[in-house]
Amino acid sequence: MRFSVLGVLALLATVGLTGCVTGGSASKQANEAADQAMYQPITYSDKPGPMLVVIPGEIKSANATYTQKVTSNNIADYAELELGKAHYVVLERSDLGPMLKEIEVAANLGDATQLKKFKKGKFKATNWLVRFDILKAEPVSEVKKSFDGRWIGAIAGSAIGGAGGYAADATASSIHANEAAAVWIVGLRYKILDANTGEQKATGYIEDKMEINSKGGGALGVSQSETRVMTLDTMSQRLVQKAVADMDKLK
Repeated sequence: MRFSVLGVLALLATVGLTGCVTGGSASKQANEAADQAMYQPITYSDKPGPMLVVIPGEIKSANATYTQKVTSNNIADYAELELGKAHYVVLERSDLGPMLKEIEVAANLGDATQLKKFKKGKFKATNWLVRFDILKAEPVSEVKKSFDGRWIGAIAGSAIGGAGGYAADATASSIHANEAAAVWIVGLRYKILDANTGEQKATGYIEDKMEINSKGGGALGVSQSETRVMTLDTMSQRLVQKAVADMDKLK
């Protein structure tokens, strides 16, 4: 009985140690995780779209973590990038200068008279005003699990006794593992407004999940930990991509 218990504990420790050593270099694993969070272009149709202006939307979520990481200007910048790739003619907000705020107010109020005052210069040929709003950004679930070998070590040490018990206690007590996962739901709405009247032409809502997970463990003094996360701004950018793909069908 003594040898079988010691053998099992030694095997557990060896498996933990081998997993840490042979699981791949830390640099390789870190780069693989980072690759998942990098910009991933999507393919849009070749059909050209109308001239448009992206007006800043709103972030209606009160979650401080999200609003510290992402702003309405970030969302508008992502939108201009993707709409350009989708073959829309995008008049950059910087080209409108201080007039942009007035256009935004007039469009949101549906004030056709005021919008007509701006129909000159580069804005003259603009057909659409587009805005993107974050309606939801919140963590909805979190699960944590852990394993601590100290209790097993104490029990094994007491059962075996002597030098073997001490070795069993030390070996089992060194084994530890932990895992945690959290899921966010982020929702984005887009609106297409007529640049002449402010009338809403189309709207859509895109929602997706983002998972943050981490795990770690070790044995006999060797530890390993890993965290995989898509950042909130990357998540927002991918929602914009999905919204633009949806708009692509309206050309």
